[in-house]
Amino acid sequence: MNQQTNQEPIQTDPKNPFANSQAKKVETRQRPLGGRGGRLMPGEKPRDFKGSMKQLISYLGPYRWSVLLMLLMAAGGTVFSIFGPRTLGEAITELYAGVLRMVQGDPLGIDLAAIGAILVRVLLLYVISSVLSLVQGFIMTRISANITYKMRQEISHKLNRLPLSYFDRVSQGEVLSRVTNDVDVISNTLNQSLSEIITSVTRIIGVLIMMFSISLSMTLIGLIMVPLVMIVVRLIVSKSQVYFRLQQEYLGHIEGHVEEMYGGHLILKAYNGEQGSVEHFETLNKTLFTSAWRSQFLSNMIMPITRFFGNLGYVAVAILGGYLTIQNRLSIGDIQAFIQYLRSFQQPLIQVANIANVLQQTAAAAERVFEFLNEKEIEPDPANAVTLEKVRGKVEFRNVWFGYNPGEYVIKNFSMVVEPGQKVAIVGPTGAGKTTLVKLLMRFYDIDRGEILIDDVNIKDMTSENLRSHMAMVLQNTWLFNGTIRENIRYGRQDASDEEVVHAADMAYADHFTRTLPGGYDMVLNEEASNVSAGQKQLLTIARAVLADPTILILDEATSSVDTRTEVLIQKAMDKLMVGRTSFIIAHRLSTIRNADRILVMRDGNIVEQGTHEGLLARQGFYYELYQSQFLLPVEA
Repeated sequence: MNQQTNQEPIQTDPKNPFANSQAKKVETRQRPLGGRGGRLMPGEKPRDFKGSMKQLISYLGPYRWSVLLMLLMAAGGTVFSIFGPRTLGEAITELYAGVLRMVQGDPLGIDLAAIGAILVRVLLLYVISSVLSLVQGFIMTRISANITYKMRQEISHKLNRLPLSYFDRVSQGEVLSRVTNDVDVISNTLNQSLSEIITSVTRIIGVLIMMFSISLSMTLIGLIMVPLVMIVVRLIVSKSQVYFRLQQEYLGHIEGHVEEMYGGHLILKAYNGEQGSVEHFETLNKTLFTSAWRSQFLSNMIMPITRFFGNLGYVAVAILGGYLTIQNRLSIGDIQAFIQYLRSFQQPLIQVANIANVLQQTAAAAERVFEFLNEKEIEPDPANAVTLEKVRGKVEFRNVWFGYNPGEYVIKNFSMVVEPGQKVAIVGPTGAGKTTLVKLLMRFYDIDRGEILIDDVNIKDMTSENLRSHMAMVLQNTWLFNGTIRENIRYGRQDASDEEVVHAADMAYADHFTRTLPGGYDMVLNEEASNVSAGQKQLLTIARAVLADPTILILDEATSSVDTRTEVLIQKAMDKLMVGRTSFIIAHRLSTIRNADRILVMRDGNIVEQGTHEGLLARQGFYYELYQSQFLLPVEA
């Protein structure tokens, strides 16, 4: 049965917008990379098992001798533990013989010295087995930790070498999942399953040899139950796996629904959407409940059924063993040892079956990690890169073509020259290519054709670090990390003194409100920086840019999150900051760019107009229409 028939898709409902919204989320969530948020779902299979495992094994190459020693330790520990029951059976046989001698009137009776010597041998066997297992576990833990460390280090370095386009098409959840969940799956497999494979296989072979050495007929009777147990377990697992997948899927649906409703609870209440939300939650929850109890019920059936068949085997072995003992063809100690071996025989078989499933999941996790590590990286900096210690700030776009997708250009044959110290505003409707221009300037993306030059030097001939060291950017979406306000501002220049941090905050009109906060500059911002207002966050990012003291300044809707009064203050600070610097201002509020030296009006990736604010209004072209739409009545077509 394929996965499509096993899962119940959420149907859209024209009367329930919450169900429709969830259905769309489900559609985007079901990607070939894995489960929700990139998590590995139970039963997920790799596309290339051999290739993934081969690449994973290559990580064990530097530790080949340690792995070999670990395998020998695991096998040795298992072998020594296998001899334990047979040796203990000798003690029981000797005790039984002693009791018979006492009954028959032998004054010596039970030979305690002989029994003691046998028990010492048993103790020695188990001590050696435990020591070898401890050493094996220590070696494998070190290997697993080192490989996990190496993988996470490679992923961390890879993140800095990936182009921005990768993060445009892959969600943060999927990237985080590869760093955490997938690497953890690999680590657990290396730490546990690898040694379990050796110990289980060794135990199966060793126990079989010991069982055959005791009694061929009892071994055959005991083995009859094994295929019955494996067939029943396989049938149950195949049924329960369907419900486990469904359970995991709908658990993700409920998490997504609750997250969505919690995040938009104000809108939910404003439009009286509580009833529809609850009804949709109940539908999801009912499916989750049904799949959860069925999966748990089926999985819980495995142990009782296994125990039932095992007990049947024990009864048959006990009957046959008793008969053989009466016939003096088998000692009572051998029966005891055989029953112990029979009990320990089924467990490694189940472990091997489980490990096979674990290896499938491990291969899928490894495939996702290696898929990430093999992603195409940004072009490396040229070997003979030009390093500009200081720049004047001249910027030139020369016949630039660029598209996010091949053949679909958003910037078409774009040319522009900005002289040092000029203040250039870029305006236009959504999708005109305004933000794309500054991303190309900072080389977040490489252009398809043409050149971008700074002080007549092609930015492709510069290192990315050197290029961006002369720039500072303030975005519409603020980003502050979990740390103090002082640390967040100092992010603009790590070696700045406390006095310089305070001066930058004062320039950005952030000093006054910072001093009123509890802790002042030492106040710790939480992960979402929700303990300060949106306007305060923007002021802090502007202070960070002030501290960086760039030659080229980029403001992308920097004042969109602040109130009118704060906007005026920011404009004054920006006017002071822009003196002597080449500045690019992307703005939808045309009131913020009236004093720009030049205004570029973009439409469909091209400059359709340019000039000063007054000159463009007098021309009564596209800029005039934009201005009218914001401040006066809409212009009739």
